[in-house]
Amino acid sequence: MKRRFNLIDLFAGCGGLLDGFLQEGHFRALASVEWEEAPCLTLRKRLEDKWHYEAAEQEVVRFDIRRTDELLRGFDDAAYGKHVGLAKLVGRKKVDVIIGGPPCQAYSLAGRIRDPHGMKNDYRNFLFESYIKVLERFRPKFFIFENVVGMLSANPDGTPIPQLITSAFADAGYSITADLRQAVYDVADFGVPQHRRRVILLGIRNDWFKGKVTYDLFGNEQGREKIFDAFYQKILPSFKRERRTVNEAIGDLPGFYPDGEKADENQGVSHRSAGDSCEMPNHVPRYHNLRDIRIFRLLADDIRSGRNEYVTAESLKDLYTAMTGKRSNVHKYYVLRPDEPSNTIPAHLYKDGMRHIHPDPEQARSITVREAARLQSFDDDFIFEGSMGAQYKMIGNAVPPGFAKIIAEALIKFIKTYDV
Repeated sequence: MKRRFNLIDLFAGCGGLLDGFLQEGHFRALASVEWEEAPCLTLRKRLEDKWHYEAAEQEVVRFDIRRTDELLRGFDDAAYGKHVGLAKLVGRKKVDVIIGGPPCQAYSLAGRIRDPHGMKNDYRNFLFESYIKVLERFRPKFFIFENVVGMLSANPDGTPIPQLITSAFADAGYSITADLRQAVYDVADFGVPQHRRRVILLGIRNDWFKGKVTYDLFGNEQGREKIFDAFYQKILPSFKRERRTVNEAIGDLPGFYPDGEKADENQGVSHRSAGDSCEMPNHVPRYHNLRDIRIFRLLADDIRSGRNEYVTAESLKDLYTAMTGKRSNVHKYYVLRPDEPSNTIPAHLYKDGMRHIHPDPEQARSITVREAARLQSFDDDFIFEGSMGAQYKMIGNAVPPGFAKIIAEALIKFIKTYDV
């Protein structure tokens, strides 16, 4: 009989990380915590329709994790409703694993560049403290903590975040690798059709190491870091796969083409399907004005033709100025290369799709929600709820389920190797 592991998912979003763990087959979710409404609706629907969770309405807890005591004990709130709390929801069930990662905007390099204070005053810098409070309450053997690479260089209060996190986990009775640089991976190396570098921290409760490490004559521990090295240098890399391209991911989806020409440069132009109406869920193009459509067509044709006149940051900034009369310190446009993995799919997609232009110049548009989802390795039966903007945002914030499944597989392989 397959051994089952109970988990709690924190900062769950729409459930990308959780979906990968459920796909692996050894894990059962006891609770998922997320504060935004649209991702909660999406995750509940996924748990009910795909994974047949009958109590998903209760098990997906919509609440602000910073109010950790209420989250654990129960709450009756005007904004979030009423809930019995995680402690009562979990009851006497053993929690084996906690997964999740705080929102990454405060740690991201892009966020620090855009914010005049370098995100030093952003509350999200310290959301890991809420994660640790839940760890301390349920005491699982293992946890998986995911975040952006910018976390390794963030120091909002003058102390590097890696140092703060390592110390905080140690105070809670958990160990992570001493070399966080070895915990960085590009999901493109694991078959996800997108470049996306992330930190994946395996945490282990300290008493688990009893009998698995040795001590020298002076009482110094030997072997703990070698166990982490095995996970990061052998087990997880053993799941690497061939890189997948944009064309492999989205090339078979129905196309959409500009529907006529408008006299007003700023008037929205719809895109139509070339054939019958498209029935693929969440595959609906945005409206774009004529100016942007012309830019998209020009840039995509520049790549397809091989002219490559607009592939440098400076040439793209000059084009933006020529077309809009405005100047920008960063280039606004990027065409997806059909024969390469996509650039990173960000939450910023909910604002515009200028840096995720479809590679087909005839379509002259940004990518749809479904195309973004495919580049994030979501299955086509994963249905996203809420407004189009909310859908783009939750997809960009998610851990790619395809990579999440590999993390789960690596954790199971690690447990079978060491947890005996």
